[in-house]
Amino acid sequence: MQHRIPLPERPVFRRPPHAVQCSVMDLNLVQIEAFPVRPAPKPDWLKARAPMGENYHELKRLARSLDLHTVCESARCPNIGECWNHRTATFMMLGNACTRRCGFCSVPKGRPEAIDFDEPRRVAEAVAALELKHAVVTSVNRDDDVMGGARAFVLVIEEIRRQAPGCRVEVLIPDFQGNHDAIRMVAEAAPEVLNHNTESVPRLYRTVRSGARYERTLDLLRYAKSLRPRMVTKSGLMVGLGEEMHELLAVFRDLAAAGVDVLTLGQYLRPSKDQLPVARYYTPQEFTSMRREALEMGFRHVESGPLVRSSYHAHEQVPAMPPPA
Repeated sequence: MQHRIPLPERPVFRRPPHAVQCSVMDLNLVQIEAFPVRPAPKPDWLKARAPMGENYHELKRLARSLDLHTVCESARCPNIGECWNHRTATFMMLGNACTRRCGFCSVPKGRPEAIDFDEPRRVAEAVAALELKHAVVTSVNRDDDVMGGARAFVLVIEEIRRQAPGCRVEVLIPDFQGNHDAIRMVAEAAPEVLNHNTESVPRLYRTVRSGARYERTLDLLRYAKSLRPRMVTKSGLMVGLGEEMHELLAVFRDLAAAGVDVLTLGQYLRPSKDQLPVARYYTPQEFTSMRREALEMGFRHVESGPLVRSSYHAHEQVPAMPPPA
């Protein structure tokens, strides 16, 4: 009589919550991460001071009293402490809900309320109260009412001229879905600076700038310059989203060919876990190199650095520029 030796029971492997299940062809093997991947810490050159000071709190009270939004707060800008203590801010019109869902931006998304055409007057009131010499005004995207958005920009330029005579006006406009009538309305209101940000390289547009088109951006900047050749045009890019240097240089060349006068270059910083992660951090030396390359392409002024944002030191950029030829 033969005795069979009992075999041990086949062990059961339970899938950890962070494991990756392989296919049946891989015999149902389980791949386990030993530790969750942690994002790289921010380098020292990206650490900004916490907002504080009398001017900071005064500007915050002023914005609240006039029921105004600032892009400094809505977009969680790292320079808010520095800028507000210098009594400079970028006012954001057309509400605080954007009709687009760009991957980099923390401005709230959703269905906006009707455009408040009294808002331009209140923005100008704040500009006058702060005694600004250079005011920057931007807005959320209002794809639901492109012409209404353009009209609001015209009104704010006119109101600032009336309430704060002598103050330069810089408008950072959306693309108005490429509508030339809307672009012409704003350009003919004669702001000193017309800014529209390129943000990223064409390959990343679908992820970074949902609803935008690279060629539409270039067309806007070209068209605005053709309408008012002596008006300063400006654009900016974020780096660190996965672009390559050769792609950035190609964008610089495109913007220079479109007649853009001022270029801003800054490091993308993830506002929260809901936005795109940082692919890498550029060093201050790389920003210096990019500035040198851009100036050689013909820009009249380039602001390039880790903490640079579109309106960072905006009041200093225009005086630093040589007069147009």
